[in-house]
Amino acid sequence: MSQPPAERSCCLPSARAADAPVLPLPPRAADARPVHPEAALPGGVFAMGDAHDEGYPADGETPVHEVELAPFTIDTEPVTTARFAAFVEATGYRTDAERAGSSAVFHLFALAEPADLLGRSPAAPWWLEVRGADWRHPHGPLGDAADQLDHPVVHVSHRDALAYCHWAGRRLPTEAEWEYAARGPLAGRRYPWGDELRPDGEHRCRIWQGRFPDLPTGEDGWYATAPVGTYPPNGFGLSDVAGNVWEWCADRFDPGWYARSPRLDPRGPEHCPDGTGRRVLRGGSYLCHDSYCNRYRVAARTGNTPESTSGNCGFRTVAR
Repeated sequence: MSQPPAERSCCLPSARAADAPVLPLPPRAADARPVHPEAALPGGVFAMGDAHDEGYPADGETPVHEVELAPFTIDTEPVTTARFAAFVEATGYRTDAERAGSSAVFHLFALAEPADLLGRSPAAPWWLEVRGADWRHPHGPLGDAADQLDHPVVHVSHRDALAYCHWAGRRLPTEAEWEYAARGPLAGRRYPWGDELRPDGEHRCRIWQGRFPDLPTGEDGWYATAPVGTYPPNGFGLSDVAGNVWEWCADRFDPGWYARSPRLDPRGPEHCPDGTGRRVLRGGSYLCHDSYCNRYRVAARTGNTPESTSGNCGFRTVAR
């Protein structure tokens, strides 16, 4: 695998923090909390970071450093559209994308009238701002998520994910918890299953197939998201920790954090060095491809502002 150039930005559009009012927290679940398929992990010591020197220098995937975690329980799959719908039905919550009236959709997948295509991202022109795109309408107002209830929910901001966690009595994983869980019992590997992207020619994750950004081939039968659990789980029983959708973590994003991160249960820095309040995202998405964004590796990381939403961003939770 070739090392990517430092100047490549991630395939995630950002919203401006100044545009985002503070959202009220939804009520907590009154009765039984939603059922999440979970894996109880023992914790322990692991080596966190990019052991292969293949990451984007600006992402701060090095130095590799030892981390010690207490036991925790984590979702074996991203939160699905169906589970998020239950949250919205119970609370009446409106997401950041719904409040803004638009969200970012990949240009080939937009389902909208021309008048609802509000513009392209200057830094990544394959992203369209689409009026009416949200978790109910992942590709725009002319489509809906009724046939994607078992797919990861998308167009969810970090703030939306926190609101869901508040209601469900859960929390977002720390970045260290996420990487430990994603690696499974394998140490220092590129992917949750080993070092080869396609062992024996088998697709192991939902990433871009074809020429990015204009010629997808759908070799594995999918173009955008796939149902959770489509691909084999890792050694801890977690699915979709490589590709499908980016997953929000609790930590603030700082490319220099690994050089000073504490060993025991790190929780991320108190502030972002650029003042944006960016939060860590992990796992990559269906838009990742080695020619542009190889962030489907276990060590890969990026950050985005907490009010940002797009058609390739979701989350999973851990138990309190």
